[in-house]
Amino acid sequence: MTKAEKARDIQCILEELYPEVPIPLDHRDPYTLLVAVLLSAQCTDVRVNQVTPSLWAVTDRPEIMKEIPVEEIREIIRPCGLSPSKSKAIKELSRIIDEEHGGEVPRTFAELEALPGVGHKTASVVMSQAFGVPAFPVDTHIHRLAYRWALTSGKNVARTEADLKRVFPREAWNKLHLQIIFFGREYCKARGHRMLECPICSIHGRRSLLKGEYR
Repeated sequence: MTKAEKARDIQCILEELYPEVPIPLDHRDPYTLLVAVLLSAQCTDVRVNQVTPSLWAVTDRPEIMKEIPVEEIREIIRPCGLSPSKSKAIKELSRIIDEEHGGEVPRTFAELEALPGVGHKTASVVMSQAFGVPAFPVDTHIHRLAYRWALTSGKNVARTEADLKRVFPREAWNKLHLQIIFFGREYCKARGHRMLECPICSIHGRRSLLKGEYR
């Protein structure tokens, strides 16, 4: 079976399991999504969704957020971890969005990635989920599963993203990346995973990893 054939089969399984995939991070608009994704770095979506209502209660607009003392932002987002750097990034990116982009989140990868605290993965999430631009954000779940399914060498997330874009149709990227995340959380966890019991790994798992399941 070629990688393209394997990818089609995997896509069919994911579509059957997750015909509808809600965006995991609660948000109101592109700006609140951007901030929520920034907060999700090394933090669970559940925790972020618990914290952001308190932040939005202060403000959910960049023109106001830029005026909030960084210490106040840091105290609110502390449960998400990395609060010193995240709070500074939120305040500064809010200033840039207000003063250089007319209060609107920019709609290009280059402009998004130029914002403080915004890397390629965060920009990809915003482009795909807020603006509908085809993108394939690669988080730890997707990176791990793509390697288990032998769709990538797993050397780094950039390589994984390129490999996945190569085998999956462009029009499916935005939905697929969410489907893979949901699948990873439910069926294909990092620890204690039994590949022979997994709906996808049992069929398409990397042979070198499957060998240990037969012992």
